[in-house]
Amino acid sequence: YVVFAYLPFKLVKLGGPTCAIIAYKCPHIQVTIVDMNQTRINAWNSDNLPIYEPGLDKVVFERRGKNLFFTTEVENAIIEADLIFVSVNTPTKKAGMGAGYAADLAYIESATRQIAEVARSSKIVVEKSTVPCRTAESMRTILEANSHDDIRFDILSNPEFLAEGTAINDLLYPDRVLIGGLQTPEGFKAQQTLAEIYEQWVPKDKIITTNLWSSELSKLAANALLAQRISSINALSAICEATGADIDEVAYACGRDSRIGPRFLKASVGFGGSCFQKDILNLVYLAEQLNLPEVAAYWKQVVDLNEYQKKRFVSRIIKTLFNTITNKRIAVLGFAFKKDTGDTRESAAITLCKDFIQENARVYIYDPKVSEQQIFLDLSEPGVTDIKD
Repeated sequence: YVVFAYLPFKLVKLGGPTCAIIAYKCPHIQVTIVDMNQTRINAWNSDNLPIYEPGLDKVVFERRGKNLFFTTEVENAIIEADLIFVSVNTPTKKAGMGAGYAADLAYIESATRQIAEVARSSKIVVEKSTVPCRTAESMRTILEANSHDDIRFDILSNPEFLAEGTAINDLLYPDRVLIGGLQTPEGFKAQQTLAEIYEQWVPKDKIITTNLWSSELSKLAANALLAQRISSINALSAICEATGADIDEVAYACGRDSRIGPRFLKASVGFGGSCFQKDILNLVYLAEQLNLPEVAAYWKQVVDLNEYQKKRFVSRIIKTLFNTITNKRIAVLGFAFKKDTGDTRESAAITLCKDFIQENARVYIYDPKVSEQQIFLDLSEPGVTDIKD
């Protein structure tokens, strides 16, 4: 039995760990992870993995070369695979219809077309990427155009519910595993095939099967609800500062309510990472396309509040330092968007540091998992020119 993880063009950070865990827990299954970037594949095959995730190195080193392989040979992997995970990047569109909100599905389409063109036997194709609702319909159209009596393609949605920094533990002990499929005999059979893999280590009652569209939308909904909690507590932090209340005490009091719970109620400078903002904007675009402007405005406010929190923090720093930070030294401890990761995508630290630099402060940044090169890359853009060593 062969599982193939398709990670072309740009590595999806949590696609590699997911398939590494499958290899770790299912030694009878051959897992091949493919990326078209040779440098990245070389890193996967070295002692210095291309991403940092606590516990990932142990899993990879344990199974690599046994039933876990990393290669750039995409076509061979497609031909050999029984089940294909499509784990490609789905960034927010920068131009064209839906720019700034809609997901760019170019990588999804490219991967699907390559699978359709290369496959010589039936495959189960699994969406692992976070995608807009009904993306599987487009994938099915492409695949079915290339199917015939000897080749059949079944599509499943199996979204990730992982947090960077705790991904390995999340994979080993998931709250749930969601598998969406068409509500047909063939769809149910494909769902069961994937479920049997997860059942090697996940209790059956935590493996949930749904229709395709519910599965796709559930990932966007989960991230939107989590981000909403962060923006909500950050909005309350502004009120606390104006009234003299303590936001930590307010959060603790609210978190003791069993209906609310304590998680994601820590006031901060704002959320970052590759998922929350992208997925909320995707949800906003979906609502607009469905002619639901009030719904779109509701979710857009979560992102707007996040940006407001960053600006409010910078303003507070400046006011505290006598309304100027020109030539003043500011230490920034941590540049990634959260602890236990080297991922800087949409990190709040980027916005803060850029604003500090614009105010002519001398900014000193430390992060044990983020390279100096990556920091300079994130901070380099038109208008931010005075960046010193």
